[in-house]
Formats: sequence, C-alpha cells, structure tokens
Amino acid sequence: MTLASFAYLGALLVSLGGLALVDRRWRLAFWSDPRRAGWTIGLGVLGFLAWDVVGLALGIFARGDSPHMTGLLLAPELPVEEVFFLTLLCYSALVLWRWFDRSAALRERGAAAAARDGDGGARP
Repeated sequence: MTLASFAYLGALLVSLGGLALVDRRWRLAFWSDPRRAGWTIGLGVLGFLAWDVVGLALGIFARGDSPHMTGLLLAPELPVEEVFFLTLLCYSALVLWRWFDRSAALRERGAAAAARDGDGGARP
C-alpha cells in the first residue's frame, strides 16, 4: 500500500471533519442533539449498507478498482471506504435538512412578527 491508496479515505475523513465544523458552528446535528443525530446517521448507514449487500448479492453492484482506495474489504466487494462514504452522505443530508428546517422556521417567525405588527414587513 502506498500513500496514494489512502487518498479517497483521506478525502472522506477531511470532508467529515469539515462537515463536523459546520455542524458545530451552527449546532445543527451532533451539537444540537447528539443522541438523535447518532441514531439518525447510524440507522441511515445501516440501511444503505443493507442495500449495498443486497445489490452485491444480486450482482447489481461491484467494487471498482482504483489506486486511490486502500483495498481493505469489509466483505467481498465491499470496501471499507463505503462506510465512510455512507456516513458522509447521511451526515450531509441531516445537516442540510436541519439547516433548511431552521431557515424555514426563522422565515415563518419573521413573517408572523411582520403580520402581527401590521407593517407587512416594511422597514422604516
């Protein structure tokens, strides 16, 4: 194994770290409710892994060969990088969902306050 064989895994880990910093800054998932975030991401990863296993068993999926992957397998045709990719996928989806949900709630509060004040949102 060369250093290049860890490129993809390294990129996934750096991406997860960057996403964790975004999460921490705006308290969207783990810094808002760690238990719920852990369950959400864990169940998502397990669901996608089950989907991968079924796809592999049916011959729908196959592991591609790349010099940028470690070559370590969790099961036949299931690279270790897949778990990190699925974690990134689920974590990204959760952070985006929480951000959109929070943004919508802030817009609704602003609109409700404007309607309550009777100004229609006009500023002096």
